[in-house]
Amino acid sequence: QLQLAESGGGLVQPGGSLTLSCLASGFLLDYYSIAWFRQAPGKERERVSCISAEKDKTEYAESAEGRFTISRDTTNNMVFLQMNSLTVEDTAVYYCAAPGPYSECDGEFYLWGQGTQVTVSS
Repeated sequence: QLQLAESGGGLVQPGGSLTLSCLASGFLLDYYSIAWFRQAPGKERERVSCISAEKDKTEYAESAEGRFTISRDTTNNMVFLQMNSLTVEDTAVYYCAAPGPYSECDGEFYLWGQGTQVTVSS
């Protein structure tokens, strides 16, 4: 089966850092754009970042710009989200997601992981 699995979530203090991992199974990430989304209770789902299948172009939500970095490790079939200077507002379940092969970050994301909880609290 085609699967995405997130890991790396946990409890972190404000101002701290955390790196999330997204492992792809059943397909090669080389041909896929991968996005990180997050959803907090009572809030709309937000796309945090995306790395394009074309030239590894990246984009970030305004809330993440300058603090988060998305990267790809094709050898290990993984995508990472490095999060720095975390605040309470970053608390959410974080998901990685993919569109169809060769689709860019403006495509429809229909393959999703189960999510990993990130809690920012003192």
